[in-house]
Amino acid sequence: MKAVARVRLACALAALWAFAPAPPANADDAFPDRIGINRVNLAWLSRADQERVLREIAASGITHVRLSLSRPVDKSIEALEMADRLGLKILLEIQLGNKDYYPPETRSRTGFGRIWDVQRLSDLDLDLYRAQLRAALRRIDGMGIRIDAVEPGNEINYSAYNGDLGVYEKPGRQTPRNVSEVANRPAFERGLDAYVGAVRITREELRATVHSRGALLISAGLSDIGAEEADLRGMERLDPGSFVSLLRGRGIDALIDGYGIHVYPGRKGDAALARYVTALLDFCRPEEQGKPCWVTEWGIANTALSCPVDDRKREGAIRAMRRSFAALMKEGRLDAAFYYDWDTQPVYSVWRCGALSPAGVAATEANAGEELAR
Repeated sequence: MKAVARVRLACALAALWAFAPAPPANADDAFPDRIGINRVNLAWLSRADQERVLREIAASGITHVRLSLSRPVDKSIEALEMADRLGLKILLEIQLGNKDYYPPETRSRTGFGRIWDVQRLSDLDLDLYRAQLRAALRRIDGMGIRIDAVEPGNEINYSAYNGDLGVYEKPGRQTPRNVSEVANRPAFERGLDAYVGAVRITREELRATVHSRGALLISAGLSDIGAEEADLRGMERLDPGSFVSLLRGRGIDALIDGYGIHVYPGRKGDAALARYVTALLDFCRPEEQGKPCWVTEWGIANTALSCPVDDRKREGAIRAMRRSFAALMKEGRLDAAFYYDWDTQPVYSVWRCGALSPAGVAATEANAGEELAR
């Protein structure tokens, strides 16, 4: 279906959504690959705004959504109930920066005012994590909500989200290229151990539920920020492939169903986009050879913010990305792709001018990968 027609259809669906039936229970049979959208931090919105955003997503024909379990947790759960009621399948990101998972005396690592301060994974209290997660999952389960997949943590290979990786007070020197160069390697290694412990607890607590016991477990989506950009920012990071090897060495493969990864390639030609995706996802393997990947965030920027939206250049890049994803999905190396972002990041968002933009249609169309790969 043409992009313009899809946008018009989305508007019509929005008007009729209150009378629309929920998707069939076997929707995954129709759409075996999980193609979805990010709308994190709904807990920060009013209930009315939560409902509005989720209805817009569902009325646009999107079937899968990545949401957050973040503070305030009660409001996060309200959003999950709305999404489930609307027939959306939920990838739940557990934000490990939640201070309720840490002893009250712990102090965040400073970002020197250039980035937010963040908790150290090495300070994560696994007993507190279990207690808080169990309480949240019991409430979610009691409401009859079924979670499709869970992703504990976010970009833990990057100092923006892992306080055991350093932020330099003044950028200018080279950041680590491998784990041996991490400034506080002992703490970083303890943080990895704590993370794998949290993943194990997440698996155990999910299995104790009724409605989400079969939920898939995905490791934290890893940042694709490059070494040179990290140098400019003065922020430690490790390559996703190297980081996954460290997790594998701690036995994470026995606990998870896939590796999370984020893909932000910038503006490139089609061939360069394909090379970027292929190289970044080199560690992703079919089930019989290892673990497949889940792209839990990916995005292409469009800095033109006027209405009506001009999404032509971005749409072309997104279709090229979908072709690359489709090839990896056909090989069994990629199981999901969730576009970032619905409406919170101006240059990345696809909800523009009151409708899903043409690039948003290309990013979230459930069957586009197969069509584009032909």
